[in-house]
Amino acid sequence: MTNTDMAAVEESADIQRNGGDLVVETLTALGAKTVFGIPGQHALGLFDALGRSPLHFVSSRVENNSAFSADGYSRATGEVGVLFLSTGPGALTALAGLQEAYATGVPMIVVASQIPLEGLGARRKGMLHQLDDQKASAANVTKSQRLIQHASGIPSAIQDAWTEAVSSPQGPVWIEVPQNVLLDLIFVPAVEDALADPFDNPPRVELVREAVKWLSAAERPAIVAGGGVRRGHAQKQLLAIAEKLNAPVVCTPGGNGAFPWNHELSLQSWMEDRYVTEVLEDADVLVVIGSSMGEVSSNYFTMEPRGRIIQIDAEPRVLESNRPALGIRADAGQALTALDEALVEPHGERAQWHGATPQAVVKDTLAKVQSRLDGQDLGLERQFMDDIRDAVPADMQTFWDMTISAYWGWSCWDSKDGEFHSAQGAGGLGYGFPAAIGGALGLQRLGRPARVLAVAGDGSSMYSISELATAKQHNAPVTWLIVDDGGYGILREYMIDTFGKATHTELARPDFVKLAEAFGVPARRVKPEDVGDALKAAFAADGPNVVVVDVLLKMFGPTHLDI
Repeated sequence: MTNTDMAAVEESADIQRNGGDLVVETLTALGAKTVFGIPGQHALGLFDALGRSPLHFVSSRVENNSAFSADGYSRATGEVGVLFLSTGPGALTALAGLQEAYATGVPMIVVASQIPLEGLGARRKGMLHQLDDQKASAANVTKSQRLIQHASGIPSAIQDAWTEAVSSPQGPVWIEVPQNVLLDLIFVPAVEDALADPFDNPPRVELVREAVKWLSAAERPAIVAGGGVRRGHAQKQLLAIAEKLNAPVVCTPGGNGAFPWNHELSLQSWMEDRYVTEVLEDADVLVVIGSSMGEVSSNYFTMEPRGRIIQIDAEPRVLESNRPALGIRADAGQALTALDEALVEPHGERAQWHGATPQAVVKDTLAKVQSRLDGQDLGLERQFMDDIRDAVPADMQTFWDMTISAYWGWSCWDSKDGEFHSAQGAGGLGYGFPAAIGGALGLQRLGRPARVLAVAGDGSSMYSISELATAKQHNAPVTWLIVDDGGYGILREYMIDTFGKATHTELARPDFVKLAEAFGVPARRVKPEDVGDALKAAFAADGPNVVVVDVLLKMFGPTHLDI
């Protein structure tokens, strides 16, 4: 073969790209850096193309955990999480993880493979992984679903999906590409650039004007700050408005960190406390931002506001879903900016709560909360949470599974300069560790402090125990705290309180220390009083590590049953 022939062959090889290349090229052009997922037969075109791209791939061991990892990556970095799924069982296994992202408003691009085009439709050709309508299965847990049938449509479809994912209300968007579309050679030019700016979602002018009218006349304004404030990057605007109005602020679990924890107007995150509920009920104007006032944020639907409500949310289905309100459909950041600009005159001197200042009401309410806890024999639990908080650096991000420690964290965790992430959007088990892996690896690639903490119980840990292999393979700087109480602790407590006994809540479980070590991950078991020192040592180490604590924690007594 001559040199000319060799050059022709090499040139031909260079241009022999497939549909998978268009996927990864478009994602790269849009700013993606990391992809999570698991290879599958119909998705091999995607993974072949990954090998020719600068995208970093993180292979989890279970697709649901891949979804949690992409979710954690997005929350920790502020970027779009990207998830690659195979057809059928692989795609379906990820749905519970996507429910959490959808419920919490986490922007993600989900690229799922499909059977070849010829098998789609009503026919049952008996192809491996075939579903009647795969994307229909994702309809409950994603903002929208697309099926791409031609390679030339890939870049535009992904660009549109990215725009939708980052537009408020943010969330995961589902894209399907059949196997043959991913594998067939293409002549479409390489993707050089792509643009996906979020759609504008400002508040209506007349609604802002009406809200300002209400707030200007209010004597007892109060604010509930939900997760939408954090997603809308509206913390500064919230602080400015609260100080202008002299309004107490309480954060929902999803809004944790939206308002300074120790501010004189901060009711912190004690949404499940009756004393805080009473303050919100007494407000003559209650501003609810980025929250549905759902189960937790209404103290289990016992809150009965007596004043008028202004509710701001980007999701129209949230507005007035639980209470009549002046509903303002808008991105929280844009809405609070508009309110802040419209509240040009100080109104704080008008604020008074039956002769008391708002600051005095906040101080007295928090004192009542602490007094209630003092009477419940919760010294172990409170010290345990204090020790964890003292050990965690101020700027560290934390990821909490559905476990008693997390339920305490919803109310008492001061996120300081870090970020608090929990699975309370959908409430599924297994979120904490894989989300932390995604968050840590994302922060690491951005050159930011990457060590994160994951907190889980022994029950929820078993949902994601296989991801110890992922953490080890990628040397993820995650410290995993496993609080081992021998079963599903919160369910045990609920059943005993309701029925007088617990049924099927106790679990056989492994020796978590030996199991972690079998994966090559350092681990140690400590007593509850030593958890702080153990975490500090773990934070100082490299790569993943595990701290196991054998302790039975109780929840503080519910206040919604006292009315």
